[in-house]
Amino acid sequence: MKVLLVNGSPHKEGCVFTALSEISETLKTEGIDSSIFWIGNKPVQGCAACYACRSGHEGCVFQDEVYTALVREIKECDGIILGSPVYYAGPAGSLCALLDRVFFSQGALLSRKPGACVVNCRRGGASAAFDRLNKYFTLLQMPVISSQYWNSTHGMTPDEVKQDLEGLQTMRVLARNMAHYLKSQAAAGIPFPEPEERVSTNFIRV
Repeated sequence: MKVLLVNGSPHKEGCVFTALSEISETLKTEGIDSSIFWIGNKPVQGCAACYACRSGHEGCVFQDEVYTALVREIKECDGIILGSPVYYAGPAGSLCALLDRVFFSQGALLSRKPGACVVNCRRGGASAAFDRLNKYFTLLQMPVISSQYWNSTHGMTPDEVKQDLEGLQTMRVLARNMAHYLKSQAAAGIPFPEPEERVSTNFIRV
């Protein structure tokens, strides 16, 4: 079993990496493999609402490297944890631009896999960013794995994050809960419910 940890920070080994590393080390002690995927620090194409991915095109029409590489990683993982810095009380824009495309065009790969997110901030805005990222999971029937508190760490540098003892403990508890879910699901072998045909409506009357 493997958990994919997505580093959505422009800093490859910054605060978000420090939080994800705590998760990775804990997963290892639980016998669960993991890898950290860094989205990089270059501009990321957002969704153009062209619907090509729903009209026969395989995946997003924009086949840039960060998108294709992340999709490859998702195919190999059993669970996913998204990590982001907090900018203006929200996740990093580049991460959301990528996730909009991946979750819309590759929903079948993600559906019902357990998901979680972690955020890092200097002081405030963590819970708003945390709420925003969790919404990706609930649209694809992905079980959201929780911890003992909202999944956030605090600090402006990796060294400061390492001083956030409660935040790091929250990361470890999250990792153990993710490992427990994956092991329990594998052991139970209970199939997911049969899906209903999707009903899609809006609120405009003609």
